[in-house]
Amino acid sequence: MQFLSQLRVIDLRRRVYGQKFLLAGMVLLLGTCPFISRAQQTPPATPQQQNVPPPPPADQNSPDQGPADTNPTIAIPKKNPDEVPPPAPPEPKVKNPAGLENFSLRVDVPVVNVDVGVILEKTHQFVPNLQEANFRIYEDGTPQKIVHFGRTQAPITAVLLCEFASTNYNFIYDMRNAAYAFAQQLKPDDYVAVVTYDMHTQILTDFTKDKRVVMEALNELRIPGFSETDEYDALYETLDRLTRIDGHKYVILVTSGIDTFSKITFDKILAKVKTTPNVTIFAVGTGGAAQLMGRAGRGGMFGPKGIDYLEAQNQLNTFARMTGGEAFFPRFEAEMPEIFEQINSSIRNQYLLTYSPTNPRQDGTYRKIRVELVDGEGKPLQMQDEKHHNLKYDIVARDGYRAKKEVE
Repeated sequence: MQFLSQLRVIDLRRRVYGQKFLLAGMVLLLGTCPFISRAQQTPPATPQQQNVPPPPPADQNSPDQGPADTNPTIAIPKKNPDEVPPPAPPEPKVKNPAGLENFSLRVDVPVVNVDVGVILEKTHQFVPNLQEANFRIYEDGTPQKIVHFGRTQAPITAVLLCEFASTNYNFIYDMRNAAYAFAQQLKPDDYVAVVTYDMHTQILTDFTKDKRVVMEALNELRIPGFSETDEYDALYETLDRLTRIDGHKYVILVTSGIDTFSKITFDKILAKVKTTPNVTIFAVGTGGAAQLMGRAGRGGMFGPKGIDYLEAQNQLNTFARMTGGEAFFPRFEAEMPEIFEQINSSIRNQYLLTYSPTNPRQDGTYRKIRVELVDGEGKPLQMQDEKHHNLKYDIVARDGYRAKKEVE
């Protein structure tokens, strides 16, 4: 009986050990099979499970769970050095609404240009080689700062305005000589128009560069029509036409200076000369020899006398001085070429001073201009010749200008 009980215990142990060995073998087999283990470990998610929101993050302070990773590692792909970056998108263009043009802002800064000639009194020669520091410019007595300085030698745009009336042959003869002397000294790039006047104004030729056209126009002056000399009307009309032309212009006025039948007065033509910008008047008087010999009268007791010619010369001096020009009153024919050489020198050799006025008001008032020459110490400039003799000189510049109005 004891022997049989022992056999039963041994057989029971064998069964238990066999079952444990079989269970261990099955566990080992399941762990080495990747397909079975993965399928059992990560079952496929159903569509219902994909829409389920993830569970809220666990509390970091919970004793059953460690702290969460606040700086997870992010894999950044490496750039290819040969890869060209795509071009930047173009900036969007702002389009105006239909019917609306582009807006532009214009600021009008007033500037004043002053042509200055420095001429020796004795030889009438232009004084070169002056510097900006030698010039002082004043407007209504207030010094102005020069913002631009230069010397001009540009072609000219001029009107040859000649008195052609049946008054005295001596005046016509002097006028023709003066006109020819001026035309002979023209340069190829000069623009010149020829205008005559008696009771009316007549344009012989419009602006042209052809000197032959100017000569042919002067050759047409044969017989004058009227004895009236409406100088104020002719000058007013000429200045009015020149305002439509850009740039600086010149009027070469060849006249006796006598006005007999103009519609406007001297005050009106004087105001016109003051208010016309960028125009310089050079006046050449005629009939000097006839006046000297007492043959300048028109005949009868109602003709102009010596005092009338003196008054006419003063008026021509006023026109020239106000615009920065000069007036000449030759007595002999041989003086004409020298006079026009001086006019050409004054026109073609000038200093250009530009300043922005300290008075910015656009009130249409007339403002006086004064130009001085100084040395390095600010004293009046003294000029000397080779023998150290002092030389007198004239500063030729316009008398003033009219300021613009706010609305013109």
